[in-house]
Amino acid sequence: MDASMWVAKTGLDAQQTRMNVISNNLANVNTTGFKRDRAVFEDLLYQNIRQAGGQTSASTQAPTGLMLGTGVRVMATEKLNAQGNMINTQNPLDMAIAGEGHFQILQTDGTVAYTRDGNFKVSATGQLVTSNGQPLQPAITIPPTAQSLTIGRDGTVSAELFGGGAATLGQIQIARFLNPAGLTPVGQNLMKETPASGAPVAANPGASGTGSLMQGTLEASNVNVVEEMVNMIETQRAYEINSKAISAVDGMLKYMNQNM
Repeated sequence: MDASMWVAKTGLDAQQTRMNVISNNLANVNTTGFKRDRAVFEDLLYQNIRQAGGQTSASTQAPTGLMLGTGVRVMATEKLNAQGNMINTQNPLDMAIAGEGHFQILQTDGTVAYTRDGNFKVSATGQLVTSNGQPLQPAITIPPTAQSLTIGRDGTVSAELFGGGAATLGQIQIARFLNPAGLTPVGQNLMKETPASGAPVAANPGASGTGSLMQGTLEASNVNVVEEMVNMIETQRAYEINSKAISAVDGMLKYMNQNM
């Protein structure tokens, strides 16, 4: 019976972890480009009391065994990279990727991080940067004489200048990963490359399997509030059942102590 309490305890821990994942999804329902997480469960080791196929006599075998499980755990959290809804902002600096790929963001340590958040600003030097001031890569610099900015679906950036004329300012490239679920989130809407994600393949939008750019648009979080609420209720019920299992075993132990 003591083992039963520990099995139920693993269930409590696993459901608590799943609730944390769901809470984080709901907390980021308005985070631009956020991809929701899913908790992945696995059962723990089994106690092999009686081996399936073991000899029960000289001429017969046991058709089934006696295997007692030791519980459950959350083995991973998986990013679900489904496309979020497109929100028209009419801000020429806002961009969304329709399809696969991530914007490349230069970090202060010289490494590159990746994001689906296309909410860009212009720095004091004219560079396109994130809301935290980190520059987009490859760098795009907007001249002070620019009157309007145009970003093509293939990432070509051009500007109309005061006094007439136009100038091509550069080419935005996005990075595609073989396994985007393997990227590690580091906060600030950024993710880092890992051995699981594979090496990034940078290409112009619309080429090599990458998505195309949509100017004046942002990609909303792909969190479905109704679905997360259902998952929350399901998790709560599973937690309650495991808690009742512990209470039931405790009652059985109390009965044994009082009557034996």
